Order: sequence, then structure tokens, then C-alpha cells
Amino acid sequence: MSGDHEHGDSQVNCGSKGSDTHRHKDKHKDKEHRHKDHKKDKEREKFKHSNSEHKEHSEKKHRDKDKEKLKHSDGSSDKHREKHKEKRREEKIKSSHIDRPKKEKENGYVRDISPAAIKSEPEEGNGFYPSPQYNKTKQEYDDEEFEYKPKKVKTEHDKKAKKRKHEYEEDDEDEDIKPKKKTKDKKTTEGKKAKKEEEEKWKWWEEERSTDGSKWRFLEHKGPVFAPPYEPLPDKVKFYYDGKPMKLNAPAEEVATFFAKMLDHEYTTKDIFRKNFFKDWRKEMTSEEKSKISDLNKCNFSEMSEYFKAQSEARKQMSKQEKQKIKEENERILQEYGFCIMDNHKERIGNFRIEPPGLFRGRGDHPKMGMLKRRIRPEDIIINCSKDSKHPKPPPGTKWKEVRHDNKVTWLVSWTENIQSSIKYIMLNPSSRIKGEKDWQKYETARRLKKCVDRLRSQYRDDWKSKEMRIRQRAVALYFIDKLALRAGNEKEEGETADTVGCCSLRVEHIKLYPKMDDQEYVVEFDFLGKDSIRYYNKIPVEKRVFKNLQLFLENKQPEDDLFDRLNTSILNKHLQELMDGLTAKVFRTYNASITLQQQLKELTSPDDNVLAKILSYNRANRAVAILCNHQRAPPKTFEKSMQTLQTKIDEKQNQLSAARKQLKAAKSDHKASHDDKSKKAVEVKRKAVQRIEEQLMKLQVQATDREENKQIALGTSKLNYLDPRISVAWCKKWSIPIEKIYNKTQREKFAWAIDMAEKDYEF
Repeated sequence: MSGDHEHGDSQVNCGSKGSDTHRHKDKHKDKEHRHKDHKKDKEREKFKHSNSEHKEHSEKKHRDKDKEKLKHSDGSSDKHREKHKEKRREEKIKSSHIDRPKKEKENGYVRDISPAAIKSEPEEGNGFYPSPQYNKTKQEYDDEEFEYKPKKVKTEHDKKAKKRKHEYEEDDEDEDIKPKKKTKDKKTTEGKKAKKEEEEKWKWWEEERSTDGSKWRFLEHKGPVFAPPYEPLPDKVKFYYDGKPMKLNAPAEEVATFFAKMLDHEYTTKDIFRKNFFKDWRKEMTSEEKSKISDLNKCNFSEMSEYFKAQSEARKQMSKQEKQKIKEENERILQEYGFCIMDNHKERIGNFRIEPPGLFRGRGDHPKMGMLKRRIRPEDIIINCSKDSKHPKPPPGTKWKEVRHDNKVTWLVSWTENIQSSIKYIMLNPSSRIKGEKDWQKYETARRLKKCVDRLRSQYRDDWKSKEMRIRQRAVALYFIDKLALRAGNEKEEGETADTVGCCSLRVEHIKLYPKMDDQEYVVEFDFLGKDSIRYYNKIPVEKRVFKNLQLFLENKQPEDDLFDRLNTSILNKHLQELMDGLTAKVFRTYNASITLQQQLKELTSPDDNVLAKILSYNRANRAVAILCNHQRAPPKTFEKSMQTLQTKIDEKQNQLSAARKQLKAAKSDHKASHDDKSKKAVEVKRKAVQRIEEQLMKLQVQATDREENKQIALGTSKLNYLDPRISVAWCKKWSIPIEKIYNKTQREKFAWAIDMAEKDYEF
């Protein structure tokens, strides 16, 4: 308040020239003129202080009138004077600032609805803002108590009022006040907003980490959002069996719709998919339906399929208002269920919606494809939250399976799915503290490996000569994990999942040995299905001793036998833990990916390149990592079409460039003949046009190169999971590349810790 008093005093001094004379004027005369003063005051507001002399005179009169009035008040005149001045300042600002942001009344309180205010609210699907205060949206304000809000609005308003009043007093001599006022206000608002954002950003990486294994001290959330209940099909939509319409009971009909929705997909043509679907579908039928429906080939789902296609098309054709209504409802659900309170901070939840029932697809030729994924109900759900928090409430008439208070785990909700009996979780968003800390720790472990990797490599090379077969196998497997960034491979029950393998579970049929191939000696050919049924195919020369050991491992074995029959993932990771605390096969993968990126960036980045060329170099470095980690993808369906469109643009731009060069040549000839200023200027204009078109052409050509090279490579996986983000941030800072060119908004939120802490000289 001291600032307010000081400002108030200065205001009295500024406006009281000759006030002593006015103070002793006849009171009755002042009363008679009071109405006129008020009228003049209104006119002054109406014209928004267009005349500075009139403004100064009117202000003085009004202040004198207030002083005369306050002269007869009690001993608390100072307090009243301050109150009246505050009111007068607010009234003047409201009336005079036509550029003020719009306000909207809510529950009797004024809320700022200016673009700046709207921008500060989180958008759907755009990650989170760590601070609860920064994250408050319109909906949340409506749902909360308002003791804090009016105070907040008043304080901000008072500050703005003081600022603007001060500007008026400084600019009274100028006729055109508004532009200055607007510019200053805009700068002040932006400055305050940036400062507030800076202050409220939760820099958890600057806080001390818990050492007792606890992940949080307080956790409160609303629980999951369940899939909507099944809506039966309209009577006009029929299911046919053996050419005759047949009405199914609701559970059987629902499962039939899952198949109908996938009718155009290749899955429904696969024997294993059809067999598993039919088996699970029959479980949902009544005994009467079972007796009639015995052959899937006689089932006709086409009418159902057409109905869902029409529904999909109708959704696309919805009006703007209808789409907006759905968007608002999704936003409401997001605000209610999409955030939790963890340790006094508002954190975004990653996947708060329970997956709806459907048919399991799996990756590759999964043996369980086509099986029914059952509906998850509250009775299947385990809730995890604080004892002292407000526990999530289950839907009416239901109850949770269990409510836990385990702060040693990071999940909020868990349940067991019925296909593979695996546990599913609702976790926090990748941009949360929990996920960020895990990432940071992962990359720090990989950096520790860098310090001892030479010693480890020397050791496994020595182990190639071991007298024990198990040690030799372990050493060769470790060589492949280190050199080729292979996954270790997890043990699994036979027939449970698709036939995918890792390094430790390689079979004899997955490798071929060539003493000499294409002018290279000791070549090993790998061909197997890795994670997510992605084929790994590679031919690589290895050291002679590794080759000899592989020949030894293959002796007297059948194609289906294990290559490393005395090794599994558990044995390997136990050995790695003895070599370095926290070391696993995955740490090698993270280390090799990150160190490759750093080395490639140093080699590929040229100081003379422009921003566009440097970004191409970054993508090429990232691509080298993706190839190392075997992050492949199928070319996008629209790839050829988009490349043709891009090539057309390139051709057009080349024609423009050719024409521009001809025009430049002609302009030079004119200047050579005339030597006047006009022709000289024309040459400069044409030269700049040529430069501009050359830059545009280069941009398109770089884009085409980048797109072609990325056709079958997925850059995102390595960028988000295997590359220390501090390497990318340091590279951006070193070469003045906007971080937005490398990481999008969601990724910047995920790696906020790296962006804040990494400097341009950071080394992995």
C-alpha cells in the first residue's frame, strides 16, 4: 500500500496549483456549480480528453470540489481522500481508454477476456502448464470460490491505473496521447505476462530430489473417464445370416459392430483374426443365436458397415457450431479429469480415458489378433492417491476394485486387460516432473557409461577368448548390443505374442555367416523380426574372433535352436549391473544413439550454411541414429502425391528463376548503355528478385531432399526416447537456430528441463 500512498500524494501535489485560493471560495457558490461540473465531467468523458487544456481544467475543478467536500469529514479524511482518488482514477481510465481489453462479468466479478488472457489458457491437447494459477481456465474459475480472484483483479487494475495515470500526467502537453498510451500499455502487459510465466513455471529440476524412493508426497485426481455405453443400432440397420435378417441381443450386436467397422481392413481377411473373433463373439450370443450362427462366412455385416461409414461422413460434414460444441465438451472433460494435483503443483495427466472395447489387432501376425477386448468397468479399476486427498468417486451404483496410497509408484490408475493379462496404467503426461526426472536420470546414466565404456569394451573383447562357453556367448552378445544397438530381447511364453526376438533370443535361422562377401571379410547377415514386428535386416563385417565364435555357437544346432543357448536377458543384465551401477542393455542403446548424434552434428554442420541447411544437417544426424536403432516405417500413403506436388513447385520456381535472370541480364545491358541512376536502381531491384527466388528454390529443394531421405525412417522415436535433448538444445544455441525448428510445443514442454539447463558448450 505504501506505493499507493506515495502515488496519491504526488497526485495531490500535481493537481493543486492554486488550490488554496479555490479552497476559500464561497461554499454555496460551489454547490450551485456542482451540477454543472458534473455535466462538464460527463462531456469530458464523452470526448475522451481530446482537448488537453479542457482536461486539465476539468480535473483541477473536480479535485478541488472533492477537497472541499472532504474538508468537512471526520478524522479519517486521509483514508477517504485515498479512496475517492482511487475511484476517480478507475472511472477516468474506464472512460478514456477505448483500446482497453474487453471485460466480461462473471458471478459479479470482472474477468479479462482480452486475446492475451485467452492465450494464457491451455489449449486442448497442447500439453500442460505446471503452475496451477497459470492453468486456470474460465471453467475452473466458475467452479471455484472467489475470495482470491477479486483481490487479484483489483491489484492488477490498481497497478495499471497508477501506470496510466502517471503517463497522463507526463503527456498532458501532447495532443495525441492515445498511441503512446497504447504502446506503453502493450509493452507493460507483455512484460508482466512474460515475468509471471517465468515466475510460475515449475523448475522442479532446481529442487532437491527425494532420496527415500518416494515419487510424491501428495496426489489428488478425479480418476479415469470411462468409454460411453453401447448404443444399439437403429431398427433399419440389419444384420443378415445366410441371406436372412436376424436381430441380435445387445452384447452380441455390439461385438458384431466391432467387426463391421473393420470390414474394409485387411485384418478381417486373415484366418487367425476371423477364427479368434468368431470364437469370442459366440461367447456373447444367446443359446438360440449360437444354434443358428455357426459359420462366419454366412454372416453379412455390410449394412452395419455402411451405417458406420455414413456416421463418419456426417461427422466430417458437421457445422462449425456443432464442432465447437464437441470441442467445448472435450475441453470441459479435459479440465475436470485431465489434471491432477501433485505436491502442490497442477500436473497434466497423459491418458485419462479408458480405451473402449473392441477387437485386438496386435503387431505383425499376432496369434491373438481378433480376440475381444472387454469393456473396462469401475470394478476392474485400482485407484492410487494420497490418504489425505479427496478420493475419486466411482460412477453411481458402482465401486472401485481397490483404493491404494502407494507413493513409491508413479501411476494414478491401473487395471488388467483380458487379452494378455497385462497391467495397464494411467500415468502423467511426458511433460510432468515424474516423467522429466526419469528422462534426466536415463541420460545421466548413459553419460556415466561414456566414462567407462572403453574399459567395458576391452573386457568383453578379452572374454571372447574365455574357456567357458557361457562367458564367450555373453561377450559376443554384448558386442552386438554395443556395436549394432540391438535390443536385449525379453523372455516370453511361446505363442503369447508375435514371433519377435532380440539379441539374447536370436535363433540359428536368424543369422548367416560369410567368410568373404563383396570384398569384405567375416560378414554376418542378420534377418529377424524385432520389436513391433519390424524387420531387422543388416549385413555387417565383424572381427575375426567374433566370427569364429559364431561358427562355434552354430555347431550341431537346428535352425530353430537358440544361437546363445547359455544366455538370457536376466543373466546379461545381472552381469552389466556388476560392471556399472544402473547399467542395462538399454543404456548402451541410449549411449550409442546420443553419442552418434553429437558426433554427426559436429561433422555435418557447416558454419557457412544458412538456417535451412543447418536444419537439414540436424535431420541427417538424427537419421543416422534412427538407422542405427532400426527405427523404420512404411512410406506414407500420400508420399508419392506429395512429392509430385513438391516437384511441381520446384519446376515452377526454376522457371521463375530463369525468367528473373533474363530480366537481370537485360537490366544490366540497359544500364551499360545509359549509365543513369534509374537503370542502376532497376539492376538492383532485379538482382534482389533473383536472390529471393534462389532462396525460395533452395528451401523447396532442401525440403524435397529431407522428405525423400526420411521416407522409410522414423525420426521421432529416437529424438524423443534415445537422444539426450541437451545435445540438440546446445546445438541450437551454438548456431542460433530457433529451438522451435527442432522441437514442437509438446516436445518443448517435455524437455523444459533440458532447454533451461543446457548451454551451447554442453557435451554429452
